[in-house]
Formats: sequence, structure tokens, C-alpha cells
Amino acid sequence: MPSRPRARGPLAALVALFTAGYLAPYLLPTVVGRLAAGLGLGPSRAGLTGSVLLLGSATAGFALAARVERIGPRRAARAGLLAMLLGYGSAAATGTLPLVVAGVVLGGLGSGTATAVAASGIAGRPDPQRASTLGLLSVSAVAAALYLTLPRLGGGHEPPLLALAAAAVLVWPVTGRLPGTARPDRGAPRAKSSGPLPHLRAGAVLAGCILCWSLAQNALWGVSGRIGTGQAGLSEVTVGGVFALALGAGLTGVTTAGALGPRLGRAVPIGAGTVLIAGCVLLSSTAGGLASFATGEILWNALYPVVLSCLLGLAASLDPRGRWAVLVGSASSLGTACGPVTGSVLSETAGYPGMGAALGALLLLVAAPMTAVALYAASPRPSSRWARVPPGAGRAGTGTAPSAAPALSVPGPRARVRKAYASASDQKVYASTSER
Repeated sequence: MPSRPRARGPLAALVALFTAGYLAPYLLPTVVGRLAAGLGLGPSRAGLTGSVLLLGSATAGFALAARVERIGPRRAARAGLLAMLLGYGSAAATGTLPLVVAGVVLGGLGSGTATAVAASGIAGRPDPQRASTLGLLSVSAVAAALYLTLPRLGGGHEPPLLALAAAAVLVWPVTGRLPGTARPDRGAPRAKSSGPLPHLRAGAVLAGCILCWSLAQNALWGVSGRIGTGQAGLSEVTVGGVFALALGAGLTGVTTAGALGPRLGRAVPIGAGTVLIAGCVLLSSTAGGLASFATGEILWNALYPVVLSCLLGLAASLDPRGRWAVLVGSASSLGTACGPVTGSVLSETAGYPGMGAALGALLLLVAAPMTAVALYAASPRPSSRWARVPPGAGRAGTGTAPSAAPALSVPGPRARVRKAYASASDQKVYASTSER
């Protein structure tokens, strides 16, 4: 694997940008619920509006996967934050549905741009998983505080959207610490960020699996508020308190994962964590009261950021230029975008328990291939079945450069090689030597 490039931007700036970009998915339940209540939308239409927001975020990530360095991290980050401010701010200022949808789409594009810049910079750091963990820790803390605050600011769709716009304003000053354009050191070889992606099959499997993984998570997350108020019979304030406790448990989980570091590796947290999350999804979807609802949500949110940080770190390890980190993060955003409408449709057709069973089965289905990719990335000599070998990198499928032939050393100063030839059919080398 190529050497990791110099870190692009100080850690604090990248974590702040990560927080601003990821805040929209974390606030998804209250955004969808407030849109439904404030604009008089049905569950499916409100879920579709939330999906459109996150679809804009995923689109920006895919578009910027290999272009962040070319545009310049500072310029791209400021463009994303400006789009967040204008989009979410304008959506909060109007009650007309088409204008609200246009605003959340623009805001989603801004969130995806901020996330892409953060992911690209984090992938260039010496320990990308630690940086991802800090980002998840920060966004979990901010989202938990907002879940405690937003129910006290009145109804309507304005408060959560204004919170997203305010996050862009607060993060703007730290963008000055990001590099303006990518200027490699003199004498150093220029990195080709537009070259072929390394570990193509492993990255593609991881991207496809995390799309399904995020879809399952956010299908339930998008309707969790309605499960709490409808099926479990709780008030909005109580549901908000449960969400705050759940995100607080997420802080504990991320802190524990950061303290353990690489000692557990990535395969165990990803595989076992996904299986446990599937059980939590089933428990939350069948909740009939406060105890079962709170237990499922708190355990689920304690495990979710741990597994997500390992997945983001795994993606960053596949390409030190950050392209797989951005692409996998965008695939996650795409799954997140499809989550609310998927959860709404499943809950209306099969009920909340049926929805939970379907989502749990999907999580169990993707646990094995994600674990396989983690084991592949941790192996000292990755299998050529997963790796993409650049042209001229060696003989068929080895992934190593052909080594130079060792010098012949024959005792005596007069020894010399008279004739050597190689057969292309059997790759054997014959030599005839003579000594006077």
C-alpha cells in the first residue's frame, strides 16, 4: 500500500467540518417529524422529503470523490457551508412545500460537500480511524444537546433547519486553517489522485454493503419518533429525552472504541456489532412502552457509532488519497437518503414489527461481506482476488513489482558469466560459466 500523504488540514478543523456535514443525518427523525407536523405531510411524503435532503448530500459526495484536492479543501468547504446556510435557512423561512424541498436539497448538497472535504482530509492523517472517532464523538454530542433543546423551542419545521444553518455559520471560521490548494513539495513526486482506485473489488463490496447497512439503520431512525409517540404511547418530550440518552450512550461507545484503538481490530466490531444492531432494531420496532423503546434505542445508538467509525477507518485504509473514504461515505449517505422513505413504506405496509424484521435480516446479510473486507485489509499480503493490480505491477496477479535478478557471485576474481538466456515458456534461467 502506498505511503500515506501529508495530513491535509489540522485535526480540529476537520472534526468541526465533519460535525457540520454529519449533523443532518443525526437530526433526521426530528426533521422528518417536524416537516410532517408543520407542513401537514403524510408519513410517506415527509419521509420522502427527508430522503431528498440526504440524496443531495450523497450526490455531492460522489461528485467530489476525486476533486477535493483539485478544487482546494478550503474553497470546497466554504462552498459547502454557504450552501448549508442558504439552503436550510431558506427552507426554515418559508412554509411553501416546493420552496422547502428546494431549500433542503441545496442544504443537503452543502452537507455532502462538507463531509467530503472532511473525509478526504481525515484519510490523509496518520490514524484516520481515530480522527473519524473524534468526528462521531463531536456530532453525537451536538445532536444530543439539540434533542434536549429543540422540543422546548416550539413546534414547526423551523428549529431543526435553523440549527443546521447555524452549524454552518459556527464552523465557517475554522475553514481558514484548511489548505487552499494542493501544492506538493518540490522534488516530491506528484500524487495522481485521478489514477486507478486501489483495492477496487474490496472497496466496491464495502461501498455496496455500507449502502444497505445505512439504509437499514436510517429506515428505523427515520420513523423512531413515530414509533415512540404512536406505538409506544410516549410524548414528544419523552421521546426527545430517550434520543438524547441514546446519543449519550453513543458518546460512551465511541469513547470506549477510541480507548481500545486498534487492539480489537476492525473485523470483530464490524461483524459482531452489526449482528447486535440487528437485534436492537427488532427490539425498537416491536416496542410497546417506555422500557423496551428506550432499551432498544440506547443499545442501538451505543453500537452504531462504534461500527461506523470502524467502517470509515476501513475505507480510509484502502486508499490514502481519500477517494474510497469519500465514496464509501457517499454510499452511506445514499443509503441514509433511502432510509426514511423505505422505513415509511415498510411501516405502512407491514407495520413496525414487520419493518424491523426485514431490516434486521438485511443487516445480518451484509455483516459477513463487510467482515471479510476488514479481514482482507488487515492481512499482511492481501489476496489478489480482491486487489486490483495496476498495469506493469508484476506477474499475473501477484501485485508485486518484478525484482531485479540477483548478481552472480562466483569464487575467484577471474570468474565471469559467458552466456545467459531465459525461456519465455517456462521462465527458467540457464547460465553457462567457465573459469580460466
